[in-house]
Amino acid sequence: MTDASIRDNTEAHRYELPVGDDLAVVTYNLSGQNLMITETLVPEALEGQGIASRLAKYVLDDARDRGLLILPVCPFFSAWLQKHPEHAAVVHPTYRQILGLI
Repeated sequence: MTDASIRDNTEAHRYELPVGDDLAVVTYNLSGQNLMITETLVPEALEGQGIASRLAKYVLDDARDRGLLILPVCPFFSAWLQKHPEHAAVVHPTYRQILGLI
């Protein structure tokens, strides 16, 4: 993980990326070795700047480093993974199949 601006706020169950006065987040639920990604929220003022993709890459790297499997129920995350199948190994096998990453 190389993005020092992003932090895992474990108490709030979300990854956070402050940008100026705004905050972009990826919310999650952690259960055992599964990290369910539930929502990606980027303030409207920050849309189109690659913020959500930056968060996605960080979350995937963090999950890989921690030996976790991603359960991408967030629509953005699911779509992003379909565009970036090189990250399939960190996705739970059931979701790999659902998303056509196999």
